[in-house]
Amino acid sequence: MNILKAKDRLELEKKLPTMPWYVEKFIGYKLPDLSPSSLLEYVRDYETFFSYLLAEGLAEGPTIRDIKLEELERLHMDNIDGFRMFLSTRQQQTNSRVTITRKLSSLRSLFHYLSQIAEDEQFYPLLKRNVMAKISIKRTHKPKDTAAKLEGKLLQEEEIAEFLEYVKHGYGADVASNKQALYAYELNRTRDACIVSLILHSGLRVSEVVNLDVDDIDLKKKLTYVYRKGKNDDTFKTPVYFRQEAVADLQAYLSMRETRYKAPKREKALFLAIANGKSEGSRMTKRAIQEMVIKYAKRFGKPYLSVHKLRHSFATDYYLRNDIYKTQEQLGHASPETTQIYAHLTDRTMAEAIDRVRDA
Repeated sequence: MNILKAKDRLELEKKLPTMPWYVEKFIGYKLPDLSPSSLLEYVRDYETFFSYLLAEGLAEGPTIRDIKLEELERLHMDNIDGFRMFLSTRQQQTNSRVTITRKLSSLRSLFHYLSQIAEDEQFYPLLKRNVMAKISIKRTHKPKDTAAKLEGKLLQEEEIAEFLEYVKHGYGADVASNKQALYAYELNRTRDACIVSLILHSGLRVSEVVNLDVDDIDLKKKLTYVYRKGKNDDTFKTPVYFRQEAVADLQAYLSMRETRYKAPKREKALFLAIANGKSEGSRMTKRAIQEMVIKYAKRFGKPYLSVHKLRHSFATDYYLRNDIYKTQEQLGHASPETTQIYAHLTDRTMAEAIDRVRDA
């Protein structure tokens, strides 16, 4: 079972009854095509929008569930522009331009469904006027732009091995004077090195790493079986190859997993942690893995390095040795267009390599 999807499904079931009936109808329409995680993002976006309508007096309420279709029909362009500005304000500073575009796209999907697809008993559209049809949403995710933002922020060539070596040995020397930090490091460094190695030698997403079970690893075939993002079938796992370099790190971790983390027999998770106050290990969380990578990255001198940038680092190196379609398959991208960012990144990498040869 996909642990993260199961958690998102529970939250979706909890939030959906607080939405207007027509949002529940829309989610039901989308259910066969989207994962619970994607549907939950829709509902969260609508929660933000409807809360804004209530706060601005654009809907009577008193609750989000009470917002009527007629109130959506009366919205003007200025109201949507105001919502866009609201998302960009200092109080909403966590919303990047990409996030704002996604929220507006979520709204446009709902309004399109209500005005073009859903019908009432007389076969008329549920929404008679669609203000979102007038809203221009510029695409912000272009491969070339993404590549430009990533330049200089990834591990390249020998840095991949250097960072992994730092996780295995270098960090301990840096925190030698801090007994608490050193104890935690000695306790977890084999596990941490295994996680970093697996991502750097396979390109797995952090959600895919979190969901790994012990039985998902095949050391002989150098395969791991993962739940791929965007796939709704929770019973099917996709085989993903990892490089030979990750085998020894996996073997080292597996040899001490049960004893070091006091893993009960019922615990199938590959990567474990013992939470404060607990005596047995349980599945590591997504946040724990993210914070672990950031901890090492800061000491290594790469404070901008994250789990996702480790994946990007692998992908850039992998693309240099393969083509776009093999890279797409390895990373689990739905479209080769997403994979094109590595074409732009490797163009720069190859140019720098040529300069190094010339200077040698």
